[in-house]
Amino acid sequence: MQKLFQYNWQVRQDWFDWCRSVPEEELLKKRTGGVGAILPTLFHIVDVEYNWLCELDGRTDFFNDSYEGYATLQKVEALSERLHESVQAFVSSWSDELESKILQTTDSNGEAETFLYGEVMRHVIAHEIHHIGQLSVWSRELDQKPVTANLIRRGLFK
Repeated sequence: MQKLFQYNWQVRQDWFDWCRSVPEEELLKKRTGGVGAILPTLFHIVDVEYNWLCELDGRTDFFNDSYEGYATLQKVEALSERLHESVQAFVSSWSDELESKILQTTDSNGEAETFLYGEVMRHVIAHEIHHIGQLSVWSRELDQKPVTANLIRRGLFK
Protein backbone atom coordinates (compact mmCIF):
# COMPACT_ATOMS: atom_id res chain seq x y z
CA MET A 1 0.00 0.00 0.00
CA GLN A 2 2.79 2.42 0.91
CA LYS A 3 4.48 1.85 -2.45
CA LEU A 4 1.31 2.86 -4.30
CA PHE A 5 1.10 6.09 -2.34
CA GLN A 6 4.78 6.74 -3.11
CA TYR A 7 4.02 6.05 -6.77
CA ASN A 8 1.13 8.54 -6.73
CA TRP A 9 3.31 11.18 -5.07
CA GLN A 10 6.04 10.75 -7.69
CA VAL A 11 3.54 10.94 -10.55
CA ARG A 12 1.89 14.00 -8.98
CA GLN A 13 5.26 15.75 -8.78
CA ASP A 14 5.89 14.81 -12.41
CA TRP A 15 2.56 16.44 -13.33
CA PHE A 16 3.49 19.61 -11.44
CA ASP A 17 6.76 19.65 -13.41
CA TRP A 18 4.83 19.02 -16.66
CA CYS A 19 2.52 21.94 -15.87
CA ARG A 20 5.48 24.33 -15.86
CA SER A 21 5.87 23.73 -19.61
CA VAL A 22 2.23 24.58 -20.38
CA PRO A 23 0.78 28.11 -20.56
CA GLU A 24 -1.27 28.95 -17.46
CA GLU A 25 -4.39 29.59 -19.52
CA GLU A 26 -4.26 25.94 -20.65
CA LEU A 27 -4.06 24.79 -17.02
CA LEU A 28 -7.22 26.76 -16.25
CA LYS A 29 -9.14 26.15 -19.49
CA LYS A 30 -12.50 24.42 -19.09
CA ARG A 31 -12.34 20.83 -20.37
CA THR A 32 -14.70 17.89 -20.73
CA GLY A 33 -14.74 15.35 -17.91
CA GLY A 34 -13.29 15.08 -14.44
CA VAL A 35 -13.12 18.23 -12.37
CA GLY A 36 -13.13 20.23 -15.60
CA ALA A 37 -9.62 21.69 -15.81
CA ILE A 38 -6.02 20.66 -15.17
CA LEU A 39 -5.15 22.84 -12.17
CA PRO A 40 -8.44 22.31 -10.29
CA THR A 41 -7.95 18.57 -10.81
CA LEU A 42 -4.54 18.67 -9.13
CA PHE A 43 -6.05 20.71 -6.29
CA HIS A 44 -8.87 18.16 -5.96
CA ILE A 45 -6.39 15.26 -5.74
CA VAL A 46 -4.51 16.96 -2.89
CA ASP A 47 -7.71 17.94 -1.08
CA VAL A 48 -9.29 14.47 -1.22
CA GLU A 49 -6.13 12.66 -0.14
CA TYR A 50 -5.54 14.94 2.82
CA ASN A 51 -9.11 14.93 4.11
CA TRP A 52 -9.65 11.17 3.88
CA LEU A 53 -6.36 10.45 5.63
CA CYS A 54 -7.08 13.03 8.32
CA GLU A 55 -10.34 11.26 8.94
CA LEU A 56 -8.62 7.87 9.19
CA ASP A 57 -6.05 9.38 11.54
CA GLY A 58 -8.81 10.67 13.82
CA ARG A 59 -7.88 14.29 13.18
CA THR A 60 -10.34 17.13 12.81
CA ASP A 61 -8.08 19.65 11.04
CA PHE A 62 -9.67 19.01 7.67
CA PHE A 63 -8.74 21.17 4.72
CA ASN A 64 -11.83 23.21 3.89
CA ASP A 65 -10.45 25.93 1.65
CA SER A 66 -11.89 26.33 -1.81
CA TYR A 67 -9.89 26.09 -5.01
CA GLU A 68 -10.32 29.83 -5.69
CA GLY A 69 -7.66 30.65 -3.09
CA TYR A 70 -5.15 28.36 -4.83
CA ALA A 71 -5.76 29.10 -8.51
CA THR A 72 -2.10 29.13 -9.57
CA LEU A 73 0.29 26.28 -10.17
CA GLN A 74 2.65 27.59 -7.49
CA LYS A 75 -0.09 27.70 -4.87
CA VAL A 76 -1.45 24.22 -5.64
CA GLU A 77 2.04 22.74 -5.58
CA ALA A 78 2.88 24.53 -2.32
CA LEU A 79 -0.36 23.24 -0.80
CA SER A 80 0.52 19.71 -1.87
CA GLU A 81 3.95 20.02 -0.25
CA ARG A 82 2.51 21.53 2.94
CA LEU A 83 -0.12 18.83 3.43
CA HIS A 84 2.17 16.00 2.33
CA GLU A 85 4.11 15.82 5.60
CA SER A 86 1.15 14.70 7.69
CA VAL A 87 -0.21 12.49 4.91
CA GLN A 88 3.15 10.76 4.55
CA ALA A 89 3.39 10.26 8.32
CA PHE A 90 0.04 8.46 8.38
CA VAL A 91 0.86 6.33 5.33
CA SER A 92 4.25 5.42 6.81
CA SER A 93 2.60 4.28 10.03
CA TRP A 94 0.16 1.98 8.19
CA SER A 95 0.02 -1.57 9.51
CA ASP A 96 -2.02 -4.66 8.73
CA GLU A 97 -3.92 -4.14 11.98
CA LEU A 98 -5.51 -1.01 10.51
CA GLU A 99 -6.83 -2.88 7.48
CA SER A 100 -10.14 -3.92 9.11
CA LYS A 101 -10.54 -0.99 11.47
CA ILE A 102 -13.91 0.69 10.97
CA LEU A 103 -14.37 4.33 10.03
CA GLN A 104 -17.73 5.82 10.86
CA THR A 105 -18.38 9.05 9.02
CA THR A 106 -21.17 11.19 7.67
CA ASP A 107 -21.80 11.94 4.00
CA SER A 108 -22.68 15.36 2.58
CA ASN A 109 -26.39 14.67 3.22
CA GLY A 110 -25.79 13.97 6.91
CA GLU A 111 -26.24 10.21 6.47
CA ALA A 112 -24.03 7.87 8.50
CA GLU A 113 -21.58 5.74 6.53
CA THR A 114 -19.22 2.96 7.56
CA PHE A 115 -16.04 1.95 5.73
CA LEU A 116 -13.03 -0.23 6.43
CA TYR A 117 -9.77 1.66 6.71
CA GLY A 118 -8.22 -0.54 4.02
CA GLU A 119 -11.11 0.29 1.69
CA VAL A 120 -10.59 4.02 2.18
CA MET A 121 -6.84 3.76 1.64
CA ARG A 122 -7.37 1.94 -1.64
CA HIS A 123 -10.05 4.44 -2.65
CA VAL A 124 -7.59 7.32 -2.14
CA ILE A 125 -4.98 5.52 -4.25
CA ALA A 126 -7.47 4.72 -7.03
CA HIS A 127 -8.93 8.23 -6.90
CA GLU A 128 -5.61 9.82 -7.76
CA ILE A 129 -4.85 7.27 -10.47
CA HIS A 130 -8.27 7.94 -12.01
CA HIS A 131 -7.66 11.68 -12.19
CA ILE A 132 -4.11 11.19 -13.46
CA GLY A 133 -5.70 9.33 -16.38
CA GLN A 134 -7.87 12.36 -17.05
CA LEU A 135 -4.80 14.61 -17.03
CA SER A 136 -3.19 12.28 -19.56
CA VAL A 137 -6.17 12.64 -21.92
CA TRP A 138 -6.08 16.42 -21.60
CA SER A 139 -2.34 16.52 -22.24
CA ARG A 140 -2.88 14.63 -25.51
CA GLU A 141 -5.55 17.18 -26.46
CA LEU A 142 -2.81 19.81 -26.07
CA ASP A 143 -0.47 17.74 -28.30
CA GLN A 144 1.75 17.25 -25.27
CA LYS A 145 3.29 13.99 -24.11
CA PRO A 146 1.68 12.98 -20.81
CA VAL A 147 3.60 11.99 -17.71
CA THR A 148 4.36 8.29 -17.74
CA ALA A 149 2.02 6.20 -15.63
CA ASN A 150 4.51 3.33 -15.43
CA LEU A 151 5.02 1.96 -11.95
CA ILE A 152 8.24 0.28 -13.00
CA ARG A 153 11.46 2.27 -13.51
CA ARG A 154 10.57 4.63 -10.66
CA GLY A 155 12.98 3.07 -8.17
CA LEU A 156 10.21 2.26 -5.71
CA PHE A 157 11.30 -1.32 -5.13
CA LYS A 158 15.07 -0.95 -4.87
